Amino acid sequence: MGASCGNDGENFDGASTAYRRALWAVIAINATMFVVEMVAGYAAQSIALRADALDFFGDTITYTLSLVVIGHALQTRAKVALLKGLSLLLLGLFVAGSALWQMFTQSVPEAPLMGGIGFLALLANLASVVILLRFRDGDSNVRSVWLCSRNDAIGNVAVMVAALLVALLHSHWPDLLVALMMSALFLNASVQIIGRAREEMRNTPD
Repeated sequence: MGASCGNDGENFDGASTAYRRALWAVIAINATMFVVEMVAGYAAQSIALRADALDFFGDTITYTLSLVVIGHALQTRAKVALLKGLSLLLLGLFVAGSALWQMFTQSVPEAPLMGGIGFLALLANLASVVILLRFRDGDSNVRSVWLCSRNDAIGNVAVMVAALLVALLHSHWPDLLVALMMSALFLNASVQIIGRAREEMRNTPD
């Protein structure tokens, strides 16, 4: 399926009323879940929940930037996408470092709280995925929004699985391994976004 509103595939630049409304909706969802999940992450002593909360925060910034640059020249949109890709790279490295640091602690996360918040976050991200589904293809700016939403839903399922394993094993290792997996998702998405943004910047005059 193409993007929508008379635009197809990679040519879609987000310049439609429907896409702007979709972005406003997911900005509200992600900003709310950042606060909820960060508070719960500290309460549950879960690095995976805190990593997911940071992802919600990053997505809130990403979607806001995407909204701001709609209608601007491709060079501008590509530069903003490059910035988002670099921020995802830093986020991935930060989460990986935090998980490695937590390996030296013995605290076991609160599995029930971790699983419950993970499920709530999954519902929030599934709502975002449904809202953005018809806008999943487009330029680097549009594509970055879709990749962030898709990764979030995958991460939430992983958090719920980790919560179950924490409860069964009474160990902090599942929480740490999921945090590292989420870090890998961030890094993978950053490579894709940066690659497409750089290609657009090379092929488009200033």
